Amino acid sequence: MHLHPIPAFSDNYIWVLHDQQRALVVDPGTADAVWHWLQQQGLALEAIFITHQHADHTAGVAQLQQASGARVFGPALEAVSGPLQRVGPGDPIELLGLSFQVLGVAGHTADHLAFFCPEVDGAPLLFCGDTLFSGGCGRLFEGTPAQMLDSLTRLGALPDATRVCCAHEYTLANLKFALTLEPCNDDLLRYNALCEQLREQNRPTLPSTIGLEKRINPFLRSRQAAVQQAVQVHTGCVLRDELAVFTALRDWKNIFK
Repeated sequence: MHLHPIPAFSDNYIWVLHDQQRALVVDPGTADAVWHWLQQQGLALEAIFITHQHADHTAGVAQLQQASGARVFGPALEAVSGPLQRVGPGDPIELLGLSFQVLGVAGHTADHLAFFCPEVDGAPLLFCGDTLFSGGCGRLFEGTPAQMLDSLTRLGALPDATRVCCAHEYTLANLKFALTLEPCNDDLLRYNALCEQLREQNRPTLPSTIGLEKRINPFLRSRQAAVQQAVQVHTGCVLRDELAVFTALRDWKNIFK
């Protein structure tokens, strides 16, 4: 299997997974770049995954589906138009000889989904849309901090080797914030240096892995003493539980520059 990110807009990635004949496309916010790449590679589009309803993830779906007849899988309760097989947490999907599991990861939107495959060429694979970013997490447009914390906790429980295919190249901005919280985190410092090199070469920082994110991502580290202390210093308040820390952390990131 081959995994490829197609850049779109200013910072989106449209992920393609293919076996050199058939392809699965995730969150196509535009059709033309995807269709051009598929034609170049000689690939037949078999299916499309939609993680959530935002236009930068869905605007190309109808055109691609009409051109290819691909099956489209997306959230049961979100406003996604066109031919769509609506799926929810726990639903299995068989594609390209692989078995995917649908995960409910509300927070960024109310019915946000992720798609997890336990084994693709020796390692698990996760398409997580805008729930988990490398070094960060999505803004809470519809969900609550409690929902996002629960979603990230469940993603953090996936195997450490799981490749994390986020939908945006936000890594360096997220790591700038993370370093404000944990300036002495050696894993974070090394990763930031690597990502700076990759972006200087115009290469993606993604996919990440769950194991790496647990070492460097403050939104998966809200139980860590260093993160909790930094948030409490920032707020000037004593935060008595993980949800309070996470809520303040997300609020801080919303205004961080």
